[in-house]
Amino acid sequence: MAKETPKDNTKEQQKAAAHKKENLQHKLQLTEVPKGPVPPLPKGYKVRMSDLYLNTVRPALMKDFELASPMAAPKMTKIVINIGVSEARENIQALDLAKEDLMLISGQAPQVRRAKKSISNFKLREGMPIAVRVTLRGVRMYEFFDRFVSLSVPRIRDFQGIDPRFFDGRGNLNIGLKEHHIFPEVNMEKSPKARGMNITFVTTAGDDKKGKALLEYMGMPFKKPEVKKAPVK
Repeated sequence: MAKETPKDNTKEQQKAAAHKKENLQHKLQLTEVPKGPVPPLPKGYKVRMSDLYLNTVRPALMKDFELASPMAAPKMTKIVINIGVSEARENIQALDLAKEDLMLISGQAPQVRRAKKSISNFKLREGMPIAVRVTLRGVRMYEFFDRFVSLSVPRIRDFQGIDPRFFDGRGNLNIGLKEHHIFPEVNMEKSPKARGMNITFVTTAGDDKKGKALLEYMGMPFKKPEVKKAPVK
């Protein structure tokens, strides 16, 4: 039986060190978010939803709620999209795939969210990556909202309208989706597993009535209240 030489041991150590370095670089990439200025928009490009709010929605809200100043009219400030990736505990590649899908959906590099505390029953350790999140503002916020109500919502299975009960009491709407495949940007072949996601539309409304009016004017399809029929005598 051939004995291992010191030279062979050195090669094995070098391979192990290289493998460890590669894994470390991969983990660092999960936490890095590309920085830099947003690429300039094409000349003459207009954000449709932004124009809709300024020219149509805001005047209508001022009339409905008898507001004296345009600054008092409720508006949308940001959209937060979150995807939980529980299987990342055993397979870190699942987090990479979710991150890529969310980047395609939102047009912005997501942040990796980590566990704040350890839970032994769920095999969860503090600092473990478990989700990806992105916060959209300005142009990208309006662009995502436009694509969401125009293309994605109609693809929800058995869709009956957004339930107004999803408001949080301060005019912010929280929507939970069972499948991220409703977004046409997602490649079904690369990402065959359906992932749930949560989308929060944050507004300055202050109450649900104004928040619902704002989003409804902008095209959010809410569920219509059921009309109770009088009993037949």
